[in-house]
Amino acid sequence: MTLDPEELAVTADTTDLSSWLDAVTVDPAVGALRPDYRALVVVAEGLHPGPSDATSEKLLAAAEETARARLAGGAPEDHPHLAAWREAFRAFGAKPQRTRPSAEALLRRAGAGLPRVDRLTDLYNAVSVAHVVPVGGEDLDHYRGPARLVRATGEEPFETTAGGEAVVEHCPPGEVVWRDDAGVTCRRWNWRQCTRTRLTTATTRAFFVLDALGPMDDDALAAAGDALTAALTDSSPGATVTSRLVRGA
Repeated sequence: MTLDPEELAVTADTTDLSSWLDAVTVDPAVGALRPDYRALVVVAEGLHPGPSDATSEKLLAAAEETARARLAGGAPEDHPHLAAWREAFRAFGAKPQRTRPSAEALLRRAGAGLPRVDRLTDLYNAVSVAHVVPVGGEDLDHYRGPARLVRATGEEPFETTAGGEAVVEHCPPGEVVWRDDAGVTCRRWNWRQCTRTRLTTATTRAFFVLDALGPMDDDALAAAGDALTAALTDSSPGATVTSRLVRGA
């Protein structure tokens, strides 16, 4: 489904989840960089947030065991999907050995134990590790307008922290970023999220992105999305979850 600019403006309000989801876009410049890119975008409301608990612990522990068995002592970056992500990072000037794709960063920690952050973050991290796919989660109530994946101009603000203090950075031109009307929400495709839209223990409405490149086919991406939907609905009875596949080219 393609929406014109006037329609996109109408769907900027996040109260209408279906229309908001239809307005998520991948810029043609990103598609030209990686024609094999696809994003499974998911919105959920009625979530039960909070600190890490027995439910999230069970999913993380199972994901850790799956990762150990899959890697069998090998390096995470040797996995075909993660190798493709390293190539994608290099294509826009990032150095993946310094700023790793999110799924690789998590898999590197799986052997010693994944971080326990909060209930919702733990759920999507478990799916990321178990399915070897970058997954991000954002608080939809803090979004301003539709989400879109673009190549940065260098002018977009990115709200983060440094030394415990709030700071605003600007991405170098050409960097692949997720953004909304207020600025960058995630830098370097799936590397680091901003502080404004991050999930918290008060989040009840969320937006998730599952990032796929060529080595991960549509069936595998759909399976990861199904696992995320099941984790969200099982842990938050009564939650509603809707998804859409967005292609880069």
